[in-house]
Amino acid sequence: MGNYYQQEIETMPVEQLQALQSERLVEQVKFVYDNVEFYRRKMDEAGVKPEDIKGIEDLHKLPFITKDDLRDQYPYGLLGVPLKDCVRIQSTSGTTGRRVVAFYTQEDIEVWEDCCARAIVAAGGTKDDVCHVCYGYGLFTGGPGLNGGSHKVGCLTLPMSSGNTERQLQFMTDLGSTIICCTPSYAANLGEAIAERGLKDKIKLKAGIFGAEPWTEEMRHNIEETLGIKAYDIYGLTEISGPGVSFECEEQAGMHIQEDHFIPEIINPETGEVLPEGEVGELVFTCITKKAFPLLRYRTRDLCFLTRKPCSCGRTHIRMHKPTGRSDDMLIVKGVNVFPSQIETVLLNLGYQANYQIIVDRVGNNDTCEVQVELTPEMAEANDVSIEAREQKIVKDLKSMLGIKVGVKVLEPKTIARSEGKAVRVIDKRNLYK
Repeated sequence: MGNYYQQEIETMPVEQLQALQSERLVEQVKFVYDNVEFYRRKMDEAGVKPEDIKGIEDLHKLPFITKDDLRDQYPYGLLGVPLKDCVRIQSTSGTTGRRVVAFYTQEDIEVWEDCCARAIVAAGGTKDDVCHVCYGYGLFTGGPGLNGGSHKVGCLTLPMSSGNTERQLQFMTDLGSTIICCTPSYAANLGEAIAERGLKDKIKLKAGIFGAEPWTEEMRHNIEETLGIKAYDIYGLTEISGPGVSFECEEQAGMHIQEDHFIPEIINPETGEVLPEGEVGELVFTCITKKAFPLLRYRTRDLCFLTRKPCSCGRTHIRMHKPTGRSDDMLIVKGVNVFPSQIETVLLNLGYQANYQIIVDRVGNNDTCEVQVELTPEMAEANDVSIEAREQKIVKDLKSMLGIKVGVKVLEPKTIARSEGKAVRVIDKRNLYK
């Protein structure tokens, strides 16, 4: 049996849990129909009324919503409560400048922090621990979510944010950090830095909670060995709340979804058909307690499967397997969502043709991304701007769009191989989904 933050809920019998889900779903559907014009219109178009939803068995009757819907309704179109009742926003990066902004009431934040607290306790956290949070803070949900969860558990919380490795290591050694929360790639970087400085004997870490980017089992084992810890996976989306939607327990065999707050489904991404337990498909979430930004049947585009196989930790909440890929073309590079369409927008705005490739790799434990683009024949003929100047301009504009720096290589016309079918825009060499 494991450690629990809210044992009664986390170990609730499945039948009781599903009854709670049904009760909350019925209330939530009526709430969004009454308070969010977008949902009312979507449900009316689908011929569904709140009274048609009598429990989780009727969930499939509701229409899906997508990230495009969220962008189209930016900023206030999905707000479920008066703006005066909201106390915070969090946000994702926008693919073409239009962001997804998620709103929170104080109660929404309390729920989110409880979810993160459950994850910390599942990783062995107690009020005696020092929780070192080096996810980014600000609009990104990683820092604020785990920070709040750490407070709920009662840990001494170090709100380090990301970067500045020297400072991270100083506080880690001086204050005796025992739990670290960050991206897996940054954890690997810290492991290398600790080894280089001979600090292994001064590090007191016992566990790490890692998310925001895909990582392999091989990377988990590497992190566990270099940091001398047990590495736990955590999953979340800004749109749903942030990290803590699901988390690993000590069994490390899938992430328990917090079913008292989120109802998961697996669907065929082509047909929308709900698939049975154990089959791989697209993960869909319905929020049954969130009020400021309530999402019903939100398509995550992540591909995975669910299992209710009993877990040795004693938790009864369904587990999701680590995502095996995506049903769209989004990449996650250095913890940042990157769409080829963003890169294409920058290149076209600078006058290049759509002859480009994005090559993503992982060198050591660091993601690398290089954009290769061809000169147009006119650019090559004019020869009025140096290749180096062109590359620097593209690098600058891409950083402005993506929020991260990527490499750029400008090539002569007709250098990139043409495809007779669908153009191969992305070459991802990382083998992250195994």
